[in-house]
Order: sequence, then C-alpha cells, then structure tokens
Amino acid sequence: MNATVTTRVVLETPRLLLREFADSDAHVLAQVLSDAATMLWYPAPLTEDQVAQWIAGSRRRYASDGFGLWAMVRKATGELIGDCGITMQAVDGELMPEVGYHVRRDCWGCGYATEAARACFGYGFSVLGLDAIISLIRPENVQSRRVAQKNGLRAERQTLRAGVLHDVWLITRDEFMRLDLSACSE
Repeated sequence: MNATVTTRVVLETPRLLLREFADSDAHVLAQVLSDAATMLWYPAPLTEDQVAQWIAGSRRRYASDGFGLWAMVRKATGELIGDCGITMQAVDGELMPEVGYHVRRDCWGCGYATEAARACFGYGFSVLGLDAIISLIRPENVQSRRVAQKNGLRAERQTLRAGVLHDVWLITRDEFMRLDLSACSE
C-alpha cells in the first residue's frame, strides 16, 4: 500500500519543528539511530528494520497516549536531524512520563537537544497537564546530563534498567514554570 501519510506538526521552537513521524522517515532516521556514537548509551545501534519498528511504535503511541517521540526537523533546511518527545517509562514499578531525544552526530553541540527537550517539557506540563517529567540518563552520559541541567532537572535517584544503572532526572510542573530559561540558553 502506497498511501501518503500526513504528519502533524506538534511543536515549533525558534529553530525546530517537532512533527509526527511518517513511515517514510525510516531511512533518514536510520542515519541517527544506526550510528554507533549516537547510540553509545543503548545496547546497540539499530538496523534500518529496527528503525522502522521504532517509528511504528511512536505512531502507535500517538494513537494510544496522544504523544510519543516526534521527528526533529531543522526549520532552516527541512532536514530531519533526530527525534524528541515524551514516552511513558516503567521506573521501579511506576509508570512515568519521560522526555528523551537523539540528535544526528554532526548536529551535536548546537543546542538542538536542549531546545527540543525544553519544548517537550513545556508541552507536557501546559498541554498534557503532567505533574512531573523525568529523563533517564546513564551516569556517564555527560552530554545528556548537561541537557537535563540546562532544562532545570535534578538527579533524584538511580534505578536499574535491564541491569544497567540509570540516573532518574526529574522536574515538576511548578519547578519548570519558575525557571528563568533565558539564563539557560546555549
């Protein structure tokens, strides 16, 4: 079936659009999720078939949860450079909303993860009415810890996921609303 999928833009930031994934995004997203450096903190880089499954999972979450991981697109060029969004994660027996992201390696250090994640935190609190949002980050993942810090999260505790230690970074709605995010810019 060759039906064209229309993708909805969910969020817009000064430099980015976050939109729903289309099945046709798999080849381009594979440039991100199949890269060993980008996926260092995962068990392994994904194959293109696994990337297609990743997108299908995101599309299922749009239908079931009303949110998920969204395609991160640079407005200036229209190119897909990663993903960012909100997913529900089981942490120590509790289901918690998490903001997660992946950015294409040649776009690292440009503040895209911070900008996209910040928009997702705002969306989670103001649109979805969430009380708290987490990010699960391996302790040695300095770049993601920095993104969390810039967005006002604090390391609350540690948890094991598939036998691997993760820090649970957290921010509440009240904490996020009180932030002076202009002081946290890139």
